[in-house]
Amino acid sequence: MEMTNLIDMLLGVIVAGGAWFLVGLNNELKRLSILLNRTREDYATKVELRDDMDRLMEALHRLEDKLDRVLQGSR
Repeated sequence: MEMTNLIDMLLGVIVAGGAWFLVGLNNELKRLSILLNRTREDYATKVELRDDMDRLMEALHRLEDKLDRVLQGSR
């Protein structure tokens, strides 16, 4: 075999390996994009989160008021 044939075969293997790597990288990027979109859809919106936090804060304020009344009664 001549040297040019060996060089051509080596370049072909390198190009094929690079193409295989890029296809795999592209597939992984698509997979991560789908997972990210699904996470965005499932994650609570800011409005829902704010409403939940408001309810929690109201409950904590009620508890604090009850605790203050109990402590005022014990004095």
